[in-house]
Formats: sequence, C-alpha cells, structure tokens
Amino acid sequence: MKVIRILALSSLAICAGSVSNRADAPAVVPDTTIAPIPPGVALRAATVQVRVAPDHRDWTYKLGESAHFAVTVTADNEPIDALTVVYTVGPDLFPGEKKTAALPLSGMTVDGGTLTEPGFLRCIVTTQVAGRTYRGLATAAFAPEKITPTQVEPADFDAFWAAARAELDKIPIEAKMTLLPDSCTSTVDVYHVSFRTVGPKGPTTARIYGILSQPRAPGHYPAILKVPGAGVRPYTGDAELAAKGAITLEIGIHGIPVNMAKEVYDELGAGALYGYWTYNLDDRDKYYYRRVYLSCIRANDFLTSLPNWDGKSLLVMGASQGGQLTIVTAALDSRVTGLSCTHPAFCDVTGELHGRAGGWPHPFMPGPGGVASPLATPAKILTASYYDTVNFARRVRVPGYYDWGYNDETCPPTSTYAAYNVVTAPKTLGVTLELGHTYTAEQYDAISGWVTRFLGLSPLARSDQK
Repeated sequence: MKVIRILALSSLAICAGSVSNRADAPAVVPDTTIAPIPPGVALRAATVQVRVAPDHRDWTYKLGESAHFAVTVTADNEPIDALTVVYTVGPDLFPGEKKTAALPLSGMTVDGGTLTEPGFLRCIVTTQVAGRTYRGLATAAFAPEKITPTQVEPADFDAFWAAARAELDKIPIEAKMTLLPDSCTSTVDVYHVSFRTVGPKGPTTARIYGILSQPRAPGHYPAILKVPGAGVRPYTGDAELAAKGAITLEIGIHGIPVNMAKEVYDELGAGALYGYWTYNLDDRDKYYYRRVYLSCIRANDFLTSLPNWDGKSLLVMGASQGGQLTIVTAALDSRVTGLSCTHPAFCDVTGELHGRAGGWPHPFMPGPGGVASPLATPAKILTASYYDTVNFARRVRVPGYYDWGYNDETCPPTSTYAAYNVVTAPKTLGVTLELGHTYTAEQYDAISGWVTRFLGLSPLARSDQK
C-alpha cells in the first residue's frame, strides 16, 4: 500500500476561524475582547484561530501510547490575553466530558490519554472572543490500518444484487440527449442527458439525468462517471476534464432533470426529498439507494454505448455520498477499470451500535444519554447491511485512489478506514491530516493528478474559454 501526504503542513496547527453554532460551544464562558489595542485604535477586529496540535508530527500513535494536544488561541497571529476555553477529548464522534480552563498566554497542553483498540482520539476546543464562538480540533490516529468493520455481510448479498442487476438489464436505456450550446466550448460538446432505470420494485421504471461532456474532435476516449455527494442540486458537468481527452458524465440521483433553477432543488431538498437516505430503510427491495446504486450501473451502460468510447477505460469518481457510490459501482460493474474515492459515506454504519464512529448518515447514532436511535430496528439494521459501503469495498477489484482527512466529523476516519482496510485491490491512500469534510486545492490537485495519469489524459489545466 502506498501512502501519500496530500498537504504538506508547515506546522501542526489546526485553524478554525469561522463562527460555530455547534452544541459543544461553551454556553457560559465569559466573552473576551482582543487586547492589547494599539494607541489611537477603538478595537481590534481580528481573525481568531483556535490551534490544536498533536505531539506527534504524523498524528499517529501506537496502541497504549499517550497523545498530548497543544492548544493556543491567536488573533493576528498573536496569543490572546485572559482567555477561557472549553475542551473535550474522546474517540471519533464520541466526545468526552467538557472541561473548562483558563488559557495561559503561552498556551496549554491537554493530556488526551490513549486508545487500546485501533481508532481515532479527538480533542475539540471552543472559546468565545469578541462576541463570536471559535472552534478548533485535532485527531490522533491509533493503528488505523488495523481497524476492522462492525458491519456483517448477508449470506445472500451477491444473490440479492445479481437479481437486481438482472431486473435492470431488462429495462431499455432509451437515452435522450439535448445539446446545451451555452455550455459548449470550442473543443467540448455538452449535453443534458437522461435514460431509463429501475423504479420501485415492480413494473414502474424511472429516468436518471445528468450532464455529458465529450471532446468534439473525432476519436475514441476513456470515460469517467462522476457520482454526486449528498443533497439535491443542479449539475453542470465537467467540460474541463473532457478537454483533457475524456468523456465525462456527471449524474444526479433523484430522477429529476439536473439543469433547472437552483430554487427548485432547494425546495425539494427541504420538502419531498428531505432525509431521502432513510426512505424505506426497513425494506431492502424498496430502500431509496437501491434505485440509486442500480442507476449508477445504468449510467455506465449509457457511457459504454457511446460510439466514441475507447472500449477499455471506465473510471468512477466522487466524494462523500459520491465516494460511497464510487465504491458500490466499482464493485457491481466489472466494466469499471479504476476509481477515485474521497471521504466515502455509508461506511460501517453499524459502528455506532458498537460504541464507535460509523459513517454518514449515522442512522444508528444513539441520542443524548445513550438513548437508542429510533432507526435502530432489526429491519433497518438488516437492510443497511445490503447497502453498507464496507460490503462493496470487499468486492472492489480495480486500482483506486482514496483520500480523506482525520478531522472529518461527517464521514469520520474510523468509518472510512473500516472500508478501506478490506479493499484487496491495488490502492493508494492520500490523507490531509487537518481536513474536515471539505476540500482543498492541494487535495484537488492530488486527485486530478492521479486520474490524469491513470487514464493517460492531457495535462491541460482547464478547458478553453468560449
């Protein structure tokens, strides 16, 4: 296994300069003004950074080894006087008791303790300065390469998905393509496309929609399926990647056109599609993601039917829910030749039934006081086993680039490692230690570089301007 550090940190600092409304923000900590104030100045309006740094430069510890976290809070890169902080230390997604401390000007060190089983230990620090709440965190890894899944594998897992694929194969593609002249460039044609896919189990079929971008020049090209993160939104495709010499298809998953006004998607996300990831979770044949997973395969049916596909290279890529769909599609579709997966979701979702972090959307996370999740029913837990990314990761047989951050609180590293560790195909892992559930330019460059090299694309920076 090759491990790449995507982001070379110039220091161990974790910077959190944004306002936070999280529940773990201190409720009664006294507010602090920024001082000292220069002569003739009424106040200092500065960017505040809560910096939390593990005492190992690679953020990695042996089981049983103590982790210590250095904590400082700065404004204009200088420490702030008379500051009070609230901090917690606990396993990934399971913060410990809140503690309050006066922060010396020189900072302080928090003894985080240790872990005796593989996993992650996180220190979260919050404070209030000039009427705003600031937050910083750092996450120490303890033998992450040894994390194993909690999720079980149904005995009929393969039979279930083989039957679903057979159902999909009976449905004609019936593709429709509409040229989008305003989105085209001198080298790339862009289309709004749709094709038939499965609907609810039974005779009803649905459609899946997306944006196809392909080189104008005659020839045969590798194909890339881009699968989306969670949510409801429009899509514009990837003409930039197409300009490098690839056919790209970016799909939505909700069975609606992907080029409508943004407010349409906002209203659907707040209404009919709110919380779609739990729809019919108690029935493996009707669960929302059944149609979604099969529609990713149908998208590949469309891509491989195009006359300008090169007949050999088909890559899938996505982040978060898209990372989930990337692994699923690669596992179910033998035509896929490679993948790029960023902080995948729905990994080891049963982890939270066992007192450790599971993947987004955290259906089984206990409530306050350890009260069981209302979704933690035998039927829903069983259905989840047929859709958990972990059980698809076991079946990946193609090379892949994987990446995430240790500070991710949406798709936590405990869950992503649970899936990654069962992948037996060739794999490359890139980590951005300080990264939460977000993206950096360095991360994008690493992903783009791997995909470009894997497919042998042109190293163009971007598509031409119209």
